[in-house]
Parts: sequence; structure tokens; C-alpha cells
Amino acid sequence: MDEGNTSAQSGTDIANMTFEQALVALEDIVQQLERGDVPLDQSITLYERGEKLRAACQNRLDTAQARIEKIVAGSDGVPTGTAPLDGGS
Repeated sequence: MDEGNTSAQSGTDIANMTFEQALVALEDIVQQLERGDVPLDQSITLYERGEKLRAACQNRLDTAQARIEKIVAGSDGVPTGTAPLDGGS
């Protein structure tokens, strides 16, 4: 059974994936695990990688939300720029 050797389980470094790539890989893992035809040890490996992918996606979403929230609006309510995320003004 070679189904577990998809892109979701490949050695691709999660840090180098785009959000979209990580999400597709995570969805692939979920589908494999939901099918229930993956051996136990492989399921555990897939689950571990899936958790890392989930955390990476969540981190990217949190970062994007923080950036959006840092948009500085002028007195007329129109965005005038952004503020640094590190707490600087």
C-alpha cells in the first residue's frame, strides 16, 4: 500500500511552504486518516505531521490577523499605513 507516500507525508519543510500548500497537505492527511486504511504507525506519523501543519497554518493566520489589526487609520477613517507588529508605534 503506497497511499501514504503523498505530498502530505513528504519531507517538505513546513517552514518553506506557503499557507496554501500547508493547507492542501493538511487536507490530504485528514482524508487519508478518515479513510481508515492507513496502518497504525503510519497514521501516527501522519497525525504528527498534520499537527505541525495545523500549527503552521494557525500561526500564519494569527500573523495575518495581527498585521490587519495594525493598520493605522487617519482621522477620516481611511487607512494611512501600518504600525510595526513588535509593539513600536
